[in-house]
Amino acid sequence: MSDGNLPVPPATILCVDDEANILAALRRLFRPAGYKVLLGNSGAEGLQLLEAENGEVDVVISDMRMPEMDGARFLAQVRARWPKAARILLTGYADIESTVAAINQGEIYRYIAKPWNDSEVMLTVKDVLERKALEREKARLEELTRRQNEELKSLNASLEEKVQARTQELALANEKLKTSFMTSIRVFANLIELREGRMAGHSRRVADLSRKTAKQMNLSPRDSQDVFLAGLLHDIGKIGLPDHLLAKNELQMTPEERGLWRKHPLKGEQALMALEDLRGAARLIRSHHERVDGQGYPAGEMEGAIPLGARILAVANDYDGLIQGTLNGKKLNEQAALEFIDKSRGRRYDPAVVDAFLVVCGGIKEPPPVGLPLLPAELEPGMVLARDFLSRDGILLLAADYVLDENLIRQIREYEKSEFGGRITLHIHPPKIVDHE
Repeated sequence: MSDGNLPVPPATILCVDDEANILAALRRLFRPAGYKVLLGNSGAEGLQLLEAENGEVDVVISDMRMPEMDGARFLAQVRARWPKAARILLTGYADIESTVAAINQGEIYRYIAKPWNDSEVMLTVKDVLERKALEREKARLEELTRRQNEELKSLNASLEEKVQARTQELALANEKLKTSFMTSIRVFANLIELREGRMAGHSRRVADLSRKTAKQMNLSPRDSQDVFLAGLLHDIGKIGLPDHLLAKNELQMTPEERGLWRKHPLKGEQALMALEDLRGAARLIRSHHERVDGQGYPAGEMEGAIPLGARILAVANDYDGLIQGTLNGKKLNEQAALEFIDKSRGRRYDPAVVDAFLVVCGGIKEPPPVGLPLLPAELEPGMVLARDFLSRDGILLLAADYVLDENLIRQIREYEKSEFGGRITLHIHPPKIVDHE
């Protein structure tokens, strides 16, 4: 039996007749169709050709009336020795008894009367070859089924033992994965921090603060774990950002740079979505720059749409950024950072999360600083900020007591146009009154 994947050789047809012109006509008929045609001028020669081909002949076409061995006897021997070869009888006689005898003795597939119609002959041969192809395919499938059944019997005999062994292997492998999972995440977080350069320990600190806050808010163990993992990996989307962009704060960025920067939460989510155990953390990473007032990014979600874990992550992330000086280039002490967080409740941060975070950090509330509210168009060089100037997503752009100059005022006005499309307000220290007396 040939492999079903190997090319099928052309069909072989043996034509036997004692008239040379008949054989020539059959050869002219079959050759253009791509068949391999063998010709024999007698029954004896036909048998010799079959032996030479080791019986690998698909169709045998024999004339009924031939000297020494007629078609009935010849096809009967073909049937006995090579039963797989299909047999067709050509007859020019109306003798029904001879035809019936040939059918009975040789079990021919069909008989064709002389003179024949070429189309009828070709159609007959095509039909018999298609039937043989179906029989071969049936035999192949039956053999395949038999072998598969034997394999199944062998497998079933030891199936229980194999399942137990495999289960033990999987249990050991799963235990190893659990043991190394958190270590791998921490190593990955360290690699992210190496990319950012100046933020050593940032991810670990954010993760620890986030987990403590989640516990303070009575989140489930699974949700607390997602918050912790998101804290370790929240900056993963920044890996693809250019170095010069990582060194800037948002106020210094062009609109194009700001648009690229604000995609990093989405890229972080996409980087982790393929990992089933990190899908919950990935959703938190996506939303950790959203604001409860809907002014955050990347989607501008409001409080109810932002996952609680992401709201927790936002507070812990900004708190550590304030202390490290990565939000505006100026480091704040812990008290000042907590005051910043507390002042941003209800805008950037969920008030309930702020309350829990202050408990975790032991923070206290302080009244906001005073100042004269001015629009960017009203600013003048030499004015001093009375309050921190925040971006719409709560990032510290300029700290209180910053002295404005012409270049910075121009940047603030451009920022108002590109970022808000409307008005923003800055709080300025009132000018000092000089006594001329």
